[in-house]
Amino acid sequence: MPYDEPPDLAAMTLREITEVIEAHELPPVDRWNPRDTADSHARIAADGTWFHEGREITRPAMIRTFSSLLKRDRKGRHWLVTPECKQSIEVEDAAFIAIDTKVLDGALAFRLNTDELVIAGPDHPLRTAGDLDTPSVYLMVRHGCEAKLNRSTWLQLAHHALANDDGFWVESQGERFSLYPE
Repeated sequence: MPYDEPPDLAAMTLREITEVIEAHELPPVDRWNPRDTADSHARIAADGTWFHEGREITRPAMIRTFSSLLKRDRKGRHWLVTPECKQSIEVEDAAFIAIDTKVLDGALAFRLNTDELVIAGPDHPLRTAGDLDTPSVYLMVRHGCEAKLNRSTWLQLAHHALANDDGFWVESQGERFSLYPE
């Protein structure tokens, strides 16, 4: 099946972004509860690079496929889930990396390292961790998995927040998110 990369985020309207998100079909990972478990021997490095048995996975299509099967449980463990088996996967920081953002029409849209688009809001909140010297901002993606904003994306967001006269925060879909670490 051919893969059509979404258009450049900067050129998209909020409606176009929403249409791309709605058209993106994902496996029903939240409904699968297999009994069998195993270790996938895979790891997602802090910079978003995927590895299997110590070797980098260089095929973007494989990463997009595997990332569609990710789930994080209440204990913070990440899993690759299929109807038959769930396999543990080591995630050094976040399962995804947010590599771009766009502010438009009261919403913050993000592109992930898997080319997925996510709009921050009630279902996809932002949270800030770390400290004032080294803050990290995370976006909830799905099934408990988050995307860490890379440096340039964080700087875009910080620039937007600096326009607020009453604090260092951003707003998306009616939700306000502080960019000060928790």
